[in-house]
Amino acid sequence: MAVLIRNGEIINADSRFHADILVEGEIISRIGKDIEAPAGATVIDAKGKYVFPGFIDPHVHIHLPFMGTLTKDTYETASIAALAGGTTTLIEMICPSRADDPWASYELWRSKAEGKSACDFTFHMGVTRFDGKTADQLKKIVSVGVASFKVFLAYKGAFGVTDEELYQTLKLGRQLGVITTAHCENPELIAVLQQELVASGKTGPEFHHESRPPLVEAEGVHHLMTFAEMTGAHVYVVHLSCEEALREATRARERGVKAWVETLIQYLVTDKTFAERPNFEGAKFVMSPPLRDKKNQPILWNGLQQGFIHTLATDHAPFDFKGQKEMGRSDFTKIPNGIPSLEDRVTLLYTHGVKTGKLDLQRFVEVASTGAARLFGLHPRKGTIAVGADADLVVWHPDAPGMISAKTHHMNIDYSAFEGWKTIGKPEVVTVRGEVAFQSGQFLGKVGRGKFLAREATHGE
Repeated sequence: MAVLIRNGEIINADSRFHADILVEGEIISRIGKDIEAPAGATVIDAKGKYVFPGFIDPHVHIHLPFMGTLTKDTYETASIAALAGGTTTLIEMICPSRADDPWASYELWRSKAEGKSACDFTFHMGVTRFDGKTADQLKKIVSVGVASFKVFLAYKGAFGVTDEELYQTLKLGRQLGVITTAHCENPELIAVLQQELVASGKTGPEFHHESRPPLVEAEGVHHLMTFAEMTGAHVYVVHLSCEEALREATRARERGVKAWVETLIQYLVTDKTFAERPNFEGAKFVMSPPLRDKKNQPILWNGLQQGFIHTLATDHAPFDFKGQKEMGRSDFTKIPNGIPSLEDRVTLLYTHGVKTGKLDLQRFVEVASTGAARLFGLHPRKGTIAVGADADLVVWHPDAPGMISAKTHHMNIDYSAFEGWKTIGKPEVVTVRGEVAFQSGQFLGKVGRGKFLAREATHGE
C-alpha cells in the first residue's frame, strides 16, 4: 500500500521546502511537486502543516530493574506512547547488574522488545563490569548490531564501574569503533554527601539535589574526558544538566576530545523547585543528575541552538508515585530515580523551544532526530526525509492546542510530571516504515511490527 503526503512543508536538519512525499512499501520512493497518487494509495493532505522525519529518543529505560523495583512501562505501552508524541525510534539502555553477563543481558533486553514494540528500536549496551570474559562478549554484541556502550560513573555497587573498568571499556570501544555513552557523576562524593544529609535528618526529596550538586556532575564529566583523551575513545555524555558540566565537555572538545553531549527535556522546562514541593510531591521529580537551578535553563537552550549540545532525550524511567516513589518516604536515597517524559518530549520542545524562538525548526529536527541518527549509526536510514530513507514521518500541526495529563497519556504510570501544562503544536499523522501508526490521536499501528535496528560501528578513526 502506497502513502502520498501532499502539500506539506518538509523540514530536515539541513533543508526546508514544500513538496509531496510518496511512500511505497517501507521507504520514501519519491519527493517532488504534484506527484500523482498511485491506485489505492492513502492520500494525506498536509497543507499548512510541517512534515518532520520521525523523531528519535536516544536514551530511554523501558525494562529497568532499579532500586528494588521495576519500571512500569512495557514495550507495548512505551512504543505506543512514543508514537503518540511523534517518536518513531527508541534507543534503550541495557543495564545489567554487575553480577550479570553481558550476552545474557542483551538477550533478556531484546526479548522484552522483540515482537512487542509498535515502533523501531535498538540498544546501548551497558558495561557494568569488565573481567576476563567481558571483551569477547561485547565483541559478539557489537557484531549483531549494537554499536554503542553505556557506562555509569555513579551508582557505586550497582551499575558503576571502576576506573580500571572504565579504561578497558573505552579502550575496547575505540578498537571496535564504538561510541561509549556515560552517566557522569562522582560516586564517592555522592555517597559521602548522602550519608551526611541522612544522618542530620535531611531525608526528604528536596535534599536529593544537595547530595548531587553541579560540581559532582562536572567532576564526573571531567573524569570521563580525561579517560577519553588518554584512550582516543569517542564518548557521549548523557543527561547533562548544568553549566558546570557543559563547561567541562566544551573544554574537552576544544582540545580535540571526540565528545558529544545530550540533555533532557526535563532540564529545559522544570527546575529544582519542583523537587521541593511539599507533602512528598517532590518525589515525582527525583532523578539523577537532579533538576537544577533555573539559571541553567537559558544556558542549555543556547547550547542546543548553538551546537554545544547535540541531542535531546528523556532518560524515560517510569516509576509510579504510589508504591514505588513512596519507597523513599523516610529516606530520599531510596526514591527510584526517573521522570516519565517519553510521550511529551517533542511537544514540549516545540512549545517551549520553537514557539518561543529559542530553537529554529531545522535545529529542532537536528536535536530531536537527525543528531541521534548520525551519532548512533542510523543515518540516512533514519533521521531524514530523503528518497531511500525509511518512511518514518510526522505530519505536524504547528498551532494545535493541547494539554498534558496522566488521564490521557499512553505511558503506564500513575502521574505526569507536566500535569495540566498547555502545549502548542502536535503530531497529526505518524508513520513507521510506511505504515500509518498514529492519526488524529488514535493508535492505528500494530504492536510487534517494530524492528530491531542493527547498526554498524561508525566511530573508528
